Amino acid sequence: MSTPHDQGFCNETADPANIVIFGATGDLTKRKLMPALVRMIDCGLVHPESRIIGVVRDMSVDEWRQLVRDGLAEFAPEVSMDEVRWQAFSALLKMVPGDLDDETTYNRLAESLEQLGGRKNAMFYCAIPPRWYRVAAQGLNRAGLTAQDEGYRRLVIEKPFGMNLDSARELNRELQSFIDESQIYRIDHYLGKESVQNLLVYRFANSIMEPLWNRNYIDHIQISVAETLGIEYRAPYYENAGALRDMIQSHLMQLMTLVAMEPPVEFTANAVRDEKMKVLRAVRRFEPQTVSEQTVAAQYAAGHIDGEDTPAYVMEDGVAPDSATETFAAVRFQIDNWRWQGVPFILWSGKRLENKASEVMIRFRKPPFNLFDTQASVPAANALVFRLQPEAGVVLRMNAKQPGLTTDIQRLVMRAPYANDDADVADAYEILMHDVLTGDSTLFSRSDEVEESWEIVEPILDNWKDRVSIERYRAGTWDISAMDALTRDCVGGWHRPS
Repeated sequence: MSTPHDQGFCNETADPANIVIFGATGDLTKRKLMPALVRMIDCGLVHPESRIIGVVRDMSVDEWRQLVRDGLAEFAPEVSMDEVRWQAFSALLKMVPGDLDDETTYNRLAESLEQLGGRKNAMFYCAIPPRWYRVAAQGLNRAGLTAQDEGYRRLVIEKPFGMNLDSARELNRELQSFIDESQIYRIDHYLGKESVQNLLVYRFANSIMEPLWNRNYIDHIQISVAETLGIEYRAPYYENAGALRDMIQSHLMQLMTLVAMEPPVEFTANAVRDEKMKVLRAVRRFEPQTVSEQTVAAQYAAGHIDGEDTPAYVMEDGVAPDSATETFAAVRFQIDNWRWQGVPFILWSGKRLENKASEVMIRFRKPPFNLFDTQASVPAANALVFRLQPEAGVVLRMNAKQPGLTTDIQRLVMRAPYANDDADVADAYEILMHDVLTGDSTLFSRSDEVEESWEIVEPILDNWKDRVSIERYRAGTWDISAMDALTRDCVGGWHRPS
């Protein structure tokens, strides 16, 4: 697990490699992968003798290179591309023509890799819909591109890793029939965020944390992602996924394991992932009759955000007018182990909310006896908030005396920003692609993690699949009454990020 913009990190250049992108004309490649690769090259994280190979159909190499250049100008204007820089970068861009379901495409790819001479390392990035993962893995296998005889071969796939437990198991089984599990990198861009990785440092590099990090002092934990945006262009995916699959099953449950895990015996990929698995195995399973009490689902209606009218979810392009898909989801988890018994972990995420923020909020228990508990002076609950975005950093909320001849209490907020300049914070895809190139799988999900998380949420999915109606909330607000019920016994109640 690395941080590309750290001082001295630019010396950690990976070995020469073929960076192969399936879906090289797609949105993910234009928005994320190419800008990240440009910055990695600038920082020296990609070996100068490496190549970026796009698997493209119905396009010449010059047309594809121009598409890449236009994408950089549109989605990464901060990457200044004068003619000299562009010529240097475009020289690395090679193309293999063909369709994913055509066996000759992979044979041509094998020939292209052979032409690189002794540089046999290859990263195969599947920037393609999940239904094509199996096809790509099988094609690579048949062309002899999964064997690691003379160099590494690593396959990168994006979420979703299945849409339920059965499909996740099937996907794992299919991929593992063509390529070894150790060569599969299931990428979760959320775990690549520097502020997320910093959670481990906050926890294990600060001795003041460990005595407090347990059920004796913590009342509950809320892990949240609030967005002001709607679904944008993702209606076909979102209608089938919803907020539970899109955010909680993947991103937020991964965050929960980082917050709740025990210290690993060593900082290696398998040691960290073993501890994350222990957390997932300790999560209390949901019974069908308790799902409604432990979860919240809601959908945004029309409203106002930043002074502009916003449409209801069912009025978005591509959404069914009678859709009951949730755009807000919350789940109350219990981890039945020695450290966390009785401490609720409340994970929630929603679109078209009042503010944009991603946070891990640790709310502490109230003092057993409060000397200053008067009508005029009621101390607020102490809280430690890890703000992941925007303005990443740590906030500690404590109580202090108001100035003057009084013992009335005011809230004191102490802030510690993570970085003074957002430009100093590496993009998640820079970090994660560098980790693939160097063989560090710490931040990537293992097959057993994926299946365990799906097994946990499966009863919720079963309970929700036949619903015909859903609670609505006005866009641009926090008007979700069910959240107050879900957090009714939690100190301080529902934490709405400010």
